[in-house]
Amino acid sequence: MSEQHQPANDLRLRAVVPATPKIVYEALTDPAALRVWLAEHAEVDLPGTYRFWGRFTPDGGAPHQRVLHVDERTLRFAWTVDGVETTVGFELAEDEDGTLVTLIQSDLPSFEDVLADTAGARGALQTFWTLAIANLADYLAGRELTSKCDFTSPELHASVVIDATPDQVFDSMTQSDQFHRWFGANVDIEPYVGGRFAMGGFELDPGGATFVEFEPGRKATLRFADGFTSGWELEGSDGKTRLTLVQSGFDPANPPYPGWAGWLGGIAALRRYHEQPGWRSIWREISAPGVPEGMLAID
Repeated sequence: MSEQHQPANDLRLRAVVPATPKIVYEALTDPAALRVWLAEHAEVDLPGTYRFWGRFTPDGGAPHQRVLHVDERTLRFAWTVDGVETTVGFELAEDEDGTLVTLIQSDLPSFEDVLADTAGARGALQTFWTLAIANLADYLAGRELTSKCDFTSPELHASVVIDATPDQVFDSMTQSDQFHRWFGANVDIEPYVGGRFAMGGFELDPGGATFVEFEPGRKATLRFADGFTSGWELEGSDGKTRLTLVQSGFDPANPPYPGWAGWLGGIAALRRYHEQPGWRSIWREISAPGVPEGMLAID
């Protein structure tokens, strides 16, 4: 995996996780660890076998991985998703805050294809990996993990407890400057009923979604042009907040898994934002095929 060249259809993620390269490598290659932070099922016997599958994996009805290369800092394997063979590579490097993890996966569909819902299971690969790496970071830190995306279920529902008050959590989800910090994307938000919510900003998405419910500290619901809704409810107790997210209004035979996995990865970041002293995003780079310039913004 070269630092000099990245093909246009490759996904590239770089994140710093809180452990030494040796410990991170163990988490990447221990099947018991993989069954915690990555997948429902995993089998590893390197250098010959590296497989994961199950309901938390896109196209996960059976394992479709084949080892290409392995050494003490690198793991590379072929992964066939929806009949397309991709190449996935992990590289580990020392960092002052732990380990810099670089992941590159080839042959992803374009952002336009994902939005048009023509990408199949490959459309969820970017958000699958961002959620997985977020959970890897929390696994290494000994923190509770965020719910994985179940690619077999039409029920898009998750609940997490955040160590912050409902007002604090609500503000961080509905104030543009705060949302930008923890989610890692530019966003314009009009925080009231009838107001717009535009990932990437109003220049990229002038219509955006519309708040059809907005009760500060309690709940908010966004409705998109196609009738799809995304809502969250907050309930406080002892200075903490139970945040419940629900998405609905979609074809149950074709749930919007890419966006749902993206929200779950965002919630992992939201939890760290509120709970870690001296918070800093784990992300150093997120580069995906066809994502409009200016949408993603990592400080």
